[in-house]
Amino acid sequence: MKINESIIYQIFPLRAFVDKDTEHGILEAIKWIPHMKKIGANTVYFSPVFESTDHGYDTKDYQKIDHRLGTNEDFKKVSEAFHKEKIKIILDGVFNHVGRDFWAFQDVLEKKWDSEYKDWFYINFDGNSGYDDGFWYEGWEGHYELVKLNLDHPQVRQHLFDCVGQWMDEFQIDGLRLDVAYMLNRDFMKCLAEFVRAKNSDFLLIGEMLHGDYTQLVNPQLLDSVTNYECYKGLYSSFNTHNMHEIGYSLNRQFGPEEWTLYKGLPLYNFVDNHDVERIASQLEDKEQLPVIYALMYAMPGIPGIYYGSEWGIEGKKEAGSDDSLRPRIRPEDLKENDLTDYISKLSEIRKESPALKYGNYIQLAIEPNVLVFQREAQGDRIIVAVNIGDEERTMHFDARAGEGTDLISGKRVDFGGGLVVPAKTALVIRPEGVAIS
Repeated sequence: MKINESIIYQIFPLRAFVDKDTEHGILEAIKWIPHMKKIGANTVYFSPVFESTDHGYDTKDYQKIDHRLGTNEDFKKVSEAFHKEKIKIILDGVFNHVGRDFWAFQDVLEKKWDSEYKDWFYINFDGNSGYDDGFWYEGWEGHYELVKLNLDHPQVRQHLFDCVGQWMDEFQIDGLRLDVAYMLNRDFMKCLAEFVRAKNSDFLLIGEMLHGDYTQLVNPQLLDSVTNYECYKGLYSSFNTHNMHEIGYSLNRQFGPEEWTLYKGLPLYNFVDNHDVERIASQLEDKEQLPVIYALMYAMPGIPGIYYGSEWGIEGKKEAGSDDSLRPRIRPEDLKENDLTDYISKLSEIRKESPALKYGNYIQLAIEPNVLVFQREAQGDRIIVAVNIGDEERTMHFDARAGEGTDLISGKRVDFGGGLVVPAKTALVIRPEGVAIS
């Protein structure tokens, strides 16, 4: 499956499936499969699942499923169940750093200079750490509970590649999302890409990237995609400030038809929220805009991502020193399907059947503070998308190259004559008349 075909559903297992009463909680994932299929997801991205001390990004052992989730055998059952339903699995690859309880760092704490693993990390025995270890070491962005790995060290690379190979062989995983890819050793990433693609040419590699030039990581030698934080910010900010020019500018800058635009043809990973940011239902000032922001996210270039629970509108705000409110426990019996999930299901259905939405170019047709209209076209398919976040309907004038069309969300006919009428707080995904895809 090409990455453009993906609709990704993200779960944070160490919070979603774990409480004081659970054992083998990862098996609960199997009960989520009908819900994921209902909303149209064909790929699940599990945030960290390997043995760690706290939140999963402080790895203790890359070869074992976290004991709070269950066992490797449990995860095999999960993998088999998802693959039986043709849902691919992406795991978090946390390779920049490990936790202080990681077995090799524990050996350094015990043996200091005499540890055979001292060069696995960036250590200075002339200094001291905040933990009074008797030596200084580099942590991740000042967080010394996360010990930075020396990814230039051949033994470190071999250990990580052996572990990834184990996940591919034992769990049949289909891809990795690389944590803090923006600061990962580029040569390590290149070698990792060569390693996984030699085993599986369709293996997906997605990187976490915030700012900068995304083509530095998305290219044939490195990754298939990165997180599109530029448009993430542009989406909620445009809606809250009633300024569609902001997201319009980002989409033009990234995907527009001019030669200078940056990312034409690159399948960036789009999202309206994830495990690190506030839930979109908390971020949006007007909750009636929730369906509309999902429609825009699905219709813009890139691949859509859904964060567990947000598809039925749960809220979550960042708290000082904790992301727990963003990563709630949700039992299978608590899964909900409402008007928003039905709407997202329809968006998934439309996307799967539209080459233009999966592969098409991007041309802005009209814009004003509350309305954005754009076109996407590929493989004989053409789609016109119109989004109105305002409280009043608007009539937008542009060359539709057709007199009528069909709104694929509502199924209603749309008349372009005299301008396109876009109702308030509505998204239209229109296939113009005369477009017939096979």
